[in-house]
Amino acid sequence: MNAPPSEAESLAHERQQLYRDMSPLHLTPLWEVLHALVPPQPNSPCVSTLWRYEQVRPFLQRAGELISAEEAVRRVLILENPGLPGKSAITQSLYAGLQLILPGEVAPSHRHTQSALRFIVEGTGAYTAVDGERTLMHPGDFIITPSWTWHDHGNEVNEPVVWLDGLDIPMVSFFDAGFAENGAAISQPVTRNEGSSYANFGHNMAPVRSSSPFGQSSPIFNYPYARSREALHQLEAHSPVDPWDGFKLRYINPLSGGAPMPTIQPFLQRLPSGFEGKAWRQTDGAVYSVVEGSGTAEVTGTTGTVRFHFNPRDHFVVPSWQTLRLHSAQGCVLFSFSDRPAHQALGIHREERIS
Repeated sequence: MNAPPSEAESLAHERQQLYRDMSPLHLTPLWEVLHALVPPQPNSPCVSTLWRYEQVRPFLQRAGELISAEEAVRRVLILENPGLPGKSAITQSLYAGLQLILPGEVAPSHRHTQSALRFIVEGTGAYTAVDGERTLMHPGDFIITPSWTWHDHGNEVNEPVVWLDGLDIPMVSFFDAGFAENGAAISQPVTRNEGSSYANFGHNMAPVRSSSPFGQSSPIFNYPYARSREALHQLEAHSPVDPWDGFKLRYINPLSGGAPMPTIQPFLQRLPSGFEGKAWRQTDGAVYSVVEGSGTAEVTGTTGTVRFHFNPRDHFVVPSWQTLRLHSAQGCVLFSFSDRPAHQALGIHREERIS
């Protein structure tokens, strides 16, 4: 003879019956999921990952042989986080990929609500056009495509050009705010001289009766590496080294002093030779592109510590609230970007430097 259910068993049964009865009304109990929804600290599903350029480049080359730029619209290999399979994302809010454009090709004109950056990895002389102005691309240049601006890319030189694409695609998708439109022609007409944006806004000055042509985004859409690298050189020559970052600068919107784009903040930093960085973490997950030199990234998360030895043109990601330590015996330069402006706008950004 079966024993009658205990008081605890009866209560558990009644709770499950409650959940079944209210399910048709699309009601679920918060108390069953509260700790997962509001955790004691960030617990990202993303994992720290390194993409070695020497391993990636052959696949870019093969893609170039099989898929035309016009057919692909954008011939890009996505850097997909292993913790987010099928999501086309490198963090839960950011997208990254490596784009190839071959000699004589044009990536056709289009526009979208997603903000984009380009960081030139390999090759010199291809161009990008934004709302009627073209700019030539050189390794290390940081170029933005503000939200809802027409843009196309072309290669009129005799070598392939590769750049890192960074976009806020997952973030815009979260808000269900993604729109896109194709241009009437493959290439947009050029209506302004190259360098016009930089001439107007790139010298700590601005036209007297003018505002940014790109809304909340920077009126400068090409930040040349030669100028940015010189700024780091001067900083290294005359300023003390930061124990966590080395020498690190953020790119800015010259009109506001804020980030060049409302959702993405890019950075450039120099680790001097012999640098042994201290550990730190931040809520904004960051994507890194190695510009010069080599070093090691030590990333510690809830599952342990991984170490990446990086070389020029390699890329790696550090997820939210995972601890990062950087080391470089010979010295190096790193470009990175994160979703920090969105964190700051929402009042949720946090950074911790560990002594």
